[in-house]
Parts: sequence; C-alpha cells; structure tokens
Amino acid sequence: MKFIFLATLLLAPCLRAAPKTAEEILLDVRQSYAGQNQKLQGELRDSDSGHTEPLELTMGNQVMSFLFTSPPVETIRLDFNSSPAKLYQVRNGSSKQVPSRQLGSQVRGMDLNYEDLSLGFLYWPKPQLMGEARVSGQKCWIVRVTNPSSQGPYYVVDIWVHQASSGAAKMEAYDRSSKVIKRYEVTKIQKVNGTNALKELRVETIDPASGKTQGRTYMKMNTPAKP
Repeated sequence: MKFIFLATLLLAPCLRAAPKTAEEILLDVRQSYAGQNQKLQGELRDSDSGHTEPLELTMGNQVMSFLFTSPPVETIRLDFNSSPAKLYQVRNGSSKQVPSRQLGSQVRGMDLNYEDLSLGFLYWPKPQLMGEARVSGQKCWIVRVTNPSSQGPYYVVDIWVHQASSGAAKMEAYDRSSKVIKRYEVTKIQKVNGTNALKELRVETIDPASGKTQGRTYMKMNTPAKP
C-alpha cells in the first residue's frame, strides 16, 4: 500500500476547498499525484537487513516513474492519462503492463508491492467516508474502499487523506478475513519548488495471524540541491 501506498507518494496543494463525498476526496488524491512535476533521488531501504535500492522518482505529464538503477535496471511507470491509471514495467527497453497476477509481488525484494505502486485502490468504486482523524497532528479524512474483484492482495483499504493538501498520509490494507496485512505512512515531508513533497515513507508488512510487523521498508527521498 505507498502509498505507495505508496506509493509514491507526494502531498500537493488542495484542489477543492471542502470535498463532501468520498468520491470527491479520492478524485482530489488522484489529481494531486497526476499534477506533480518533480524529480527526486532517493532509495528504498529494508529495515532488517539494511539492504538498499537506489531510486529516481520522476513526475511529469501525468506520469510517475520509479527508476531502479542497480541491476537488473528497471523502470516502473504509473500513467495517470487513463482511468484507472495503468502500471508498466520497463526492462531492457521493453515495456509491458503489469498483470493483475503480479500485483502482490514484492518490488526489488522490499515490502512495497506492485499494488502499492499502482494506486489501483484509489479507483475502486463506492468508497465510504468513515470520518476524520489526525495524522502527525494534521486533520485527515478517512476513506474506505473495497476491492470489487478477487484480484490483487488487498480486499479492503482505509486511506487517511490530508484535508489541507489532498495527499494520502496513511494507508491500512486488509485481507478477506478482515486482518491488517499492510500499512504505510508518510513520516516526513519536504518543500520542493514551493510545494510539499515526500521525504520519507514507511511501509510495513503485517502478519495477519499475530498482528505483528513482519517487515519494514523505508522510501527516503533526498532534498534536491539548490540551483
């Protein structure tokens, strides 16, 4: 879930002063991602092993691209020009859309999966507004979405959305037994070109039986050098 939950996962200026429905809130979240124009360097880091994967995150023309430069070099592209957004994997100059059977697979061996990067849950029908809460002191709406199909690793996803920015601040995903299996949260943000951008995202895989954290991955983005 960034998210990539993930999800890659940036905070943008508010697009609507006071959304009144869950559908409007999720539309604002999708537009906040699609409208970004940034290029950031960073990494994924596994908390247990310390293994890192260098990452370049580029956003522009309603496309979000994750470039992993260590072998095998690959780019994962999320194209918001269609609805729902389409996720592509590019290797050796060949691009293919990520199939539904791959959505639950880990990205570069980390706790982040392809479902998290696809942000597919932002398009699930009939979202429900569950109320309000605070994340890191900021007011958020809580929106619940339910997977309309049997595909993908998640059945229900709760999304905390910053009221001031329309950015996804936190996500919890459940399996079909109503057990939490994934959690991510934006833990740090930074100012880039006058807008809020991701600084650190924490992604956790949860054991549904015990409720304990099985793995933890951080997405950390560097502060761009001043021109």
